[in-house]
Amino acid sequence: MRISARNALSGRITEIKLGAVMAQVTVDLGGGQRVMSAIFADSVRELALEVGDEVLAVIKSTDVMIARP
Repeated sequence: MRISARNALSGRITEIKLGAVMAQVTVDLGGGQRVMSAIFADSVRELALEVGDEVLAVIKSTDVMIARP
């Protein structure tokens, strides 16, 4: 996967809170650092995201996106 964003942090999903439209995904970056991202629930399903998955938290401007490496 290639992406233009320069801030991609590796981590592991520790929690997913699914709502009707949106989901909150918490990613443990290690060293006691976590990042939370609000993404569409459909995106969680399309990426087949699950707790324990290794992902990239991609930070671009004011958004934090989740990508599967």
